[in-house]
Amino acid sequence: MHASPAGAARAMPLLWRPCAPGGAPSATATTSSPPPGRGSAPVPLGVDAVVDAAIALADERGLSGVSMRAVGERLGCTAMALYTHVPTKAVLVDLMHDAAHAELPRTHPGATWRERVESWADATWAFYLRHPWVLQVSPARPLLGPHQYAQLDGLLAAVEGSGLPPKDLRRLASALFQLVGGVAQTVAETRQAESATGVAEDAWWYERSALLEQVATDFDTRFPTVTRLAGEGAFTLDDESVPYLEQEATETFRTGLALLLDGVAARVARAAS
Repeated sequence: MHASPAGAARAMPLLWRPCAPGGAPSATATTSSPPPGRGSAPVPLGVDAVVDAAIALADERGLSGVSMRAVGERLGCTAMALYTHVPTKAVLVDLMHDAAHAELPRTHPGATWRERVESWADATWAFYLRHPWVLQVSPARPLLGPHQYAQLDGLLAAVEGSGLPPKDLRRLASALFQLVGGVAQTVAETRQAESATGVAEDAWWYERSALLEQVATDFDTRFPTVTRLAGEGAFTLDDESVPYLEQEATETFRTGLALLLDGVAARVARAAS
């Protein structure tokens, strides 16, 4: 899913609407009437209320479970009442995506640049796994919202102390986003696979492994490096209670981050000498 095709003129003013004293975007609230047959009190409506309800739905059902009707039902109003505040569902997704990032810390603790980057990576990794639907919004055309800029600003502040020149700092930030987001997406999709396919994780692997042995009897000679590393334990994981790909992705996140930061440190050291 890409940024709203409805046009920047509709989405950007809402993304950058003025902030209230507490830091959250402010919005003029109206009041919705409860649906017929319900005795609940009227619900205050505004952009923030609509976005918060939509985020809660996405966390529960995924992005496909978010519709204007479903959001209206959660708020006790009709879908049409929402259009006073958010013009389209596409714009709503833009607002959801940026608003969700508001829960990420703006600064990251650590005595060194590396510790600060590791703190950023841990917080971002946990954020993506709490809100896996965020990863369905393509970074190819970023929304340019304030909370995503805050996330980028916090990362750039963390890596700035590494000693890299400005252009390399930006490229390192991009690499870190790709690493954390890409691997987190694998975990998110692994967790969703059983409900989406109706096939349990173990059953999926056992069936295909058995068939692979039948259809690729010359596997060892065709793929000697894979075979050799497998014999040396390269593909063996420690915790069989965790789905294979989820555990592999988690280890990839940790190891990949360490290798990337080791490379940065080595490059800075070479430049200094």
